[in-house]
Amino acid sequence: MDFIAVISQELNVAPTYVKNVLDMLEEKSTIPFIARYRKEATGSMDEVEITAIRDKFKWLMEIEDRRNTILKSINEQGKLTAELKEKIEKANTLPELEDIYLPYKPKRKTKASMAKEKGLQPLADEIYKQKNIDVNALAAKFINEEKGVFSVEEALAGARDIIAEKICEDEHTRAQLRSLFNKKAHIFSKVVKGKELEGDKYAIYFNNEEPVNKASSHRILAMFRGEEEGFLKLSIEPDEYSALTTIDHIHLHADNEAADQVADAIEDSYNRLLQPQLETELRKKAKDAADDTAIKVFANNLRQLLLAAPMGEKITMGIDPGFRTGCKVVVLDKHGNLLEHTAIFPHQPLVQVHEANEIIKNLAKKYHVEAIAIGNGTAGRETENFIKHVDFEQKPIIVVVNENGASVYSASEVAREEFPDYDITVRGAVSIGRRLMDPLAELIKIDPKSIGVGQYQHDVNQKKLAESLSETVSSCVNAVGVEINTASKELLSYVSGIGPALAKNIVAYRKANGGFKTKNDLKKVKLYGDKAFEQSAGFIRIAEAKNPLDRSAVHPESYAIVEKMAQHIHCTVEQLTQNEDLRKQINIREFVTDKVGIPTLTDIMKELAKPGRDPRQQFDLFEFDQNINDISDLKVGMELTGIIVNIAAFGCFVDIGVHQDGLIHISKLAKKYVKDPNKVVKLNQKVRVRVEEVDLRRKRISLAMIFDDNNN
Repeated sequence: MDFIAVISQELNVAPTYVKNVLDMLEEKSTIPFIARYRKEATGSMDEVEITAIRDKFKWLMEIEDRRNTILKSINEQGKLTAELKEKIEKANTLPELEDIYLPYKPKRKTKASMAKEKGLQPLADEIYKQKNIDVNALAAKFINEEKGVFSVEEALAGARDIIAEKICEDEHTRAQLRSLFNKKAHIFSKVVKGKELEGDKYAIYFNNEEPVNKASSHRILAMFRGEEEGFLKLSIEPDEYSALTTIDHIHLHADNEAADQVADAIEDSYNRLLQPQLETELRKKAKDAADDTAIKVFANNLRQLLLAAPMGEKITMGIDPGFRTGCKVVVLDKHGNLLEHTAIFPHQPLVQVHEANEIIKNLAKKYHVEAIAIGNGTAGRETENFIKHVDFEQKPIIVVVNENGASVYSASEVAREEFPDYDITVRGAVSIGRRLMDPLAELIKIDPKSIGVGQYQHDVNQKKLAESLSETVSSCVNAVGVEINTASKELLSYVSGIGPALAKNIVAYRKANGGFKTKNDLKKVKLYGDKAFEQSAGFIRIAEAKNPLDRSAVHPESYAIVEKMAQHIHCTVEQLTQNEDLRKQINIREFVTDKVGIPTLTDIMKELAKPGRDPRQQFDLFEFDQNINDISDLKVGMELTGIIVNIAAFGCFVDIGVHQDGLIHISKLAKKYVKDPNKVVKLNQKVRVRVEEVDLRRKRISLAMIFDDNNN
């Protein structure tokens, strides 16, 4: 198979670019590196397009591997004819290959194989011809007590078993039925008897039927989860009459006694063999499609969360709120290092408000605290209200921070390594403070599945989910860039070409040598070879470097080009980065070479205009309605400000400051109907919403978007 031609045609990409991408991937180049620094070789493809080429190639390789296995198996059986080999080599999908292979596939004893052992194959062949014959008389000739055939009916039953298997293994039959299943199958769900109360959360699926190809991903996953938990029974199939009619058209071509036997065999073949096999196949297909959608939603949400606006380097107080156990308080320097920690008890049951006020005020004064991050969990709103009434000498910025995953981090090996002498409560408060300063740097330390932005993340293919989320984290880290002298080894491990082992060596070198002064110093790190340098250097920043290019995303392989530009207009590289008028004198076409084209030169000029600048949005302060603190405070019709904390296929969840997120169903999300909430809203977006319904018993809040200048 010509992989390049197939990928080129299916993805509408020039064959040259497909080949270049596959060659670079084969050479262990990363997708972020290829997308950012090899634009001439790819026609400026982005990471999504490059990933599509990689995934399509992997899929084609799976087919090719299976094709070779099948050819080998049939050849070893001595049954591989030239015609069969050609048919196998022309097959383009796994189902098509498996259908061809099915008659040759080694199998355990079946009803058909046992009937053949009893010598009933000739009877089956004659009946299948559907000629006008006396079926009973013919069958009587095959009665053979030694072989276990004791009656006419036993002979006919065995013949029907052989015919049923023949029909099941017929390629054309399977292809036609597969098409019917794909187009017309419905998914049926019913409650397991006696599980009505226990499985109440699946009540909408207790007696449900819908076309499987139109069922949304979250409904498919919910039904499969209900089945897995023992509350639902599922079946996926088309109308049985349509299925049997489809088979009849292929195998039934007479109206006589023999045809009646074939008709019975057709019904048996469908109900016993074809329907279960094709249902299993369609179940997997539906599950895989639902998984892919859910994983895409999760990855999109994670990307938006990781690329949320950082507050930046400010002396920050982090507070992990609590009632009975108090609020854990930490103060961090502008690099996130722990300066001091304590606990306050401003709430029930102790209510030490005055003491807590003095502690917070004195800490803020002592360290010149510029910002306070408060976790949004239990006691979050109450703590925010308390902090806002502290009589600071110089009031800091006060921000409520999504604390999802902070407890996971605090109990992790990473946290224990960072803070071996502190308990989990202190570590949790540190995480809350740091995620305000730089969400990306802090959140990469937490398993993405624990951050709380997914849809049915525990139900999807865990390997595919892990791969997708890891690639998303890597993409975000490389899009922002990493300060080599302050980044944690966890952050460094996601940089293109580095990985965990090399990240550990970088941190060790940094401690031993006082940091990196130039990007070339990276080559002094143990095991940091030329390939690792090529892949990583462009994504690394050295804020205090003498050479301004070492502070930027310009790759060292292009330094000579920038130096040549500076010489061309008689200035230094530093002056070139600082003076727009000087940059305007550069005609990039004069610097095109056989390896460096306009795309790379354009990127270089953009980077010279903002060397090392963080591409994320500027931090924007957000506040909840101060009069609403609990779900019991809500009334239908209220209009509130909220922040989007999770996006699913069926809508989005909004934190409105009452310890319970509200749902904006997709039907209430935009003025016009939309299929994808991600087309309308983004994670961390500030929105105005209207309370539509409040269910106190089930703690459910239904919201609707308010459309104004901001929410349109």
